[in-house]
Amino acid sequence: MNNLVLRDIIEKQKYSIEEVRNKIILGDAFKVLQKIDDESVDMVFIDPPYFLQLPNNKELKRWTVNTVVEGVNDEWDKFSSFEEYDEFIKKLLTEVKRVMKPQATIWVIATYHSIFRIGKIMQDLGYWILNNVIWVKTNPMPNWLGVRFTNATETLIWAVKDKKAKKYTFNKEYAKKVGIGSVGANVWVLPLCWGKERIKDKEGKKLHSTQKPIELLKRVILSSTKEGDLILDPVAGTGTTGYVAQTLKRDFIMIEINPKYVAGIVERFKKPLAIQEDFLGDSKKIKKYMKLE
Repeated sequence: MNNLVLRDIIEKQKYSIEEVRNKIILGDAFKVLQKIDDESVDMVFIDPPYFLQLPNNKELKRWTVNTVVEGVNDEWDKFSSFEEYDEFIKKLLTEVKRVMKPQATIWVIATYHSIFRIGKIMQDLGYWILNNVIWVKTNPMPNWLGVRFTNATETLIWAVKDKKAKKYTFNKEYAKKVGIGSVGANVWVLPLCWGKERIKDKEGKKLHSTQKPIELLKRVILSSTKEGDLILDPVAGTGTTGYVAQTLKRDFIMIEINPKYVAGIVERFKKPLAIQEDFLGDSKKIKKYMKLE
């Protein structure tokens, strides 16, 4: 097996941090997290299932050409009820909170379908929300039906594990650079993952339905961590978190249960990532897009 990948086994009762540092752990996040020591990571990024399923297996079609829109229909996004979804999120956030250092922060991203449920669960568990960051997509999915506003945003919740948490990392000058306006407001304008950045399978189809762009993780990591920090992503998908972290001289732990995604991460790590300047960090481009001038 590739030396990046560590396959979790039942016989393994505990992992030292050095065993899992800069590793992709192939296994169930709930089982793996139980084997990681308390208060051991500096930041957590979670891109959980969004529970995007259409009711009664309905299809969304482009009304102009009557073709089916390729949405999120993966098994990992399917839950029988809001109650089942809430229990999944609560269980994940509970285990993650335990492994966070006292000053660690956590980012959770979702759309309007689930972000409000997630926020309530976080507050019920004692997390203290520092900010929400609105990601405005420059290339959102088209509004095929035209019966509501085009959904062009996702929300990131940024929090600490409890109200008492002090001295968490916040890189103010970088945040001012990427947020809109002179004060660096909590709005990030950047495109969805597309083009060459999108990881494809052997058939040329996208490997993962909700792959996040490199630029998004770059902003998360540079605004809330220091070099050498350890970043955890317990539902890693295509591994954007670790891929960007190692380029920015941070360490990572990624957990992913799907061998297909893990194989994609391994291939991805074979290609060095050249982090560019923020192409949308240019205030003129942001203002033009947001129609602020």
